Amino acid sequence: MKLRYRKAVFILPYAKTKKGTEYLLLKRKLHWRGWEFAKGKIEKGESKTQAAKRELKEETGHRALKGRVKKFNFSGRYKYHKLLHDRPGFVGQTFLLYAAEVKKGKVSLDRKEHNGYKWVPFSTTLKMLKWPNQKKSLKMVNSLLKGKGKEKK
Repeated sequence: MKLRYRKAVFILPYAKTKKGTEYLLLKRKLHWRGWEFAKGKIEKGESKTQAAKRELKEETGHRALKGRVKKFNFSGRYKYHKLLHDRPGFVGQTFLLYAAEVKKGKVSLDRKEHNGYKWVPFSTTLKMLKWPNQKKSLKMVNSLLKGKGKEKK
């Protein structure tokens, strides 16, 4: 059997506030428990950027501010910790990294996947994330926002 990876995007929502940049973390409850950014599958016929914008809206209720979606030159893949009944034939997921500036506010969660959210600064966000690919993604986005990173147009 060929190992298949589902194609997906990571979308890191952030807001610029009086306290500085804050990131939106979602409390995962489907397939595993912990904090994450919005993420999801690229649908057939959809561009990667369209997928990032759709997942942001579906999982948070937010839309990116005009012109404030950035694609990063970072991708990866990971295996699921177990086979998932709702993803037959897939052993893991590939991802492309995006970030989106949003207006800080109430979040409308997809209750099937998440049961909470928090707006937090970089240092707190880094401590709350569990997986290395999440932490690396956050560091790349934060570096760009501080003017030190490279983005892909």
